[in-house]
Amino acid sequence: MSVERWPVRGLAQTLVRTGVVDADDMSDVVARAGEGAELRHEIVTARLATETQIAQAIAEQSGRPFVDLGSTTLDSDIIALVPAALCRRYQVIPIARGRRQLTVGMLDPGDLIALDDLATATDLNIVPAVVAADALAAAFTRFLRSDEELSDLSEQIGESAAVDAGPGGTESIEDQTGDAPIVRFVNLLVTQAINDRASDIHIEPGERQLTVRYRIDGVLHEMQKADRAIQDGVISRLKIMASIDIAERRKPQDGRLSVHHDGRQVDLRLATLPTVWGEKIVMRILDNRAQSLTMGDLRFSMVNEKRFREAITRPHGMVLVTGPTGSGKSTTLYTALNTVANPRINVITVEDPVEYRMAGINQVQVNPRAGMTFQAALRSILRSDPDVVLVGEIRDKETATISIEAALTGHLVLSTLHTNDAPSALTRLTEIGCEPFLVGTALSAVVAQRLARRLCLKCREAYRESREALESVRFPFHPSDPPVLYRAVGCNACSGTGYSGRVALHEVMTLSEGIEQLVVAHATGSDMRALAIEEGMVSLREDGFSKVAEGITTIEEVLRVAI
Repeated sequence: MSVERWPVRGLAQTLVRTGVVDADDMSDVVARAGEGAELRHEIVTARLATETQIAQAIAEQSGRPFVDLGSTTLDSDIIALVPAALCRRYQVIPIARGRRQLTVGMLDPGDLIALDDLATATDLNIVPAVVAADALAAAFTRFLRSDEELSDLSEQIGESAAVDAGPGGTESIEDQTGDAPIVRFVNLLVTQAINDRASDIHIEPGERQLTVRYRIDGVLHEMQKADRAIQDGVISRLKIMASIDIAERRKPQDGRLSVHHDGRQVDLRLATLPTVWGEKIVMRILDNRAQSLTMGDLRFSMVNEKRFREAITRPHGMVLVTGPTGSGKSTTLYTALNTVANPRINVITVEDPVEYRMAGINQVQVNPRAGMTFQAALRSILRSDPDVVLVGEIRDKETATISIEAALTGHLVLSTLHTNDAPSALTRLTEIGCEPFLVGTALSAVVAQRLARRLCLKCREAYRESREALESVRFPFHPSDPPVLYRAVGCNACSGTGYSGRVALHEVMTLSEGIEQLVVAHATGSDMRALAIEEGMVSLREDGFSKVAEGITTIEEVLRVAI
């Protein structure tokens, strides 16, 4: 169905007349696009106008009001007056209800068929308004979720599972079509998770129910409960998609799958874990856009970025990024690779698994069954004339020793380690058996990292915290001038949480001669930390508080993630 029913020349003329688009540019676009939705798409693609400007032009031309959905409070009860299927079919969203009328936001206020169907479905007079396409898509993501359809599908699957439990009623999941309820259920789970910006999907079996949780901005949210009868079908379907053994239920397995979503490919890393009630599945959603991040996107402070850049641009040495699972270590390392990689050097990685596929970089997947362990891969890599080596994770003495020796023999080595802070990485390496004098000599820098939720810029609220509260958490401020901070509020754009996205907090420790001496002397992590701070290291909490002062996050978030 065409998005615009009025003459294409009218919309083009309105954009030119209002000064949004230059007349010559518009002539070229009209010649290429023709009529209908193609014109709108071509204008936005060419960056001649935004979706909001186009919607405002359509509103002026059609004589209908323009509504900014981003600053309008939408009521889920009013939205529920129109079935979700109709909203998606006609690209509309209910905005407000009067005594006998319903105001709906539309891309095409001249769509009489849509207006007729909406009036029939609601038994109300429909008053159209114009909204921007991107704002409408965001409203769909927020309000027209797949939860209800997921519940219906789980009931259908449960009923069919009960029928199939009879004699001779079994069916191979490999024979199921794309329209099968179990296939649609799994597809909806993944699609909804991507729409919600989730980083992980947890599918957890229980005694009576299957629970689905999404990790969004670092916090788990329960999204769906389904009958236990669908458990085996869902798990088998996911195993088939990830190309792992569906018959093996007694030991953990790892796999990988890819889906297409909104015109782009999204990779998912799948891990199974046998529990007392069945196999738990966790899928990590790998956003391939992380490949194109720059150092500026990591939001290092000026001091930390200078230290980090100096370490990764050295011709040799080891740089470690530490932190818990899901703290953005891989993203930081890939960004570092993007910074240093060029056609004149040979970059090789050994990972388990390969999270992001990058052009121009040789990536090796660990495969213990075939004898391709971290140690075996590293030995082969060092015979392949590398300049930069990325080791996915240092887990044992042998991997650590080979990595350190590579750093001492003219290679730049990047890797990760699981420790609470930067100084603890040094004690961890000595604890697993590495020689202290080699650790101190090989290491160039250690980065500790955490992810805090980022405040939603559309609804954050300024306030002044009390002096006592700031002093209790040791927040730096001048007594005569308490800082203006921001707190989370919640709006449509951030799904009522007050947060949207995450920002990294960093602690960058460079290896000075003094710290090397402490490592050789088997000093404690506390002693090394004290000296590092004396030499200018900014702690995780201090870096977090600086981002609080900038209005990026909140004190509560920093205290939640930083030690």
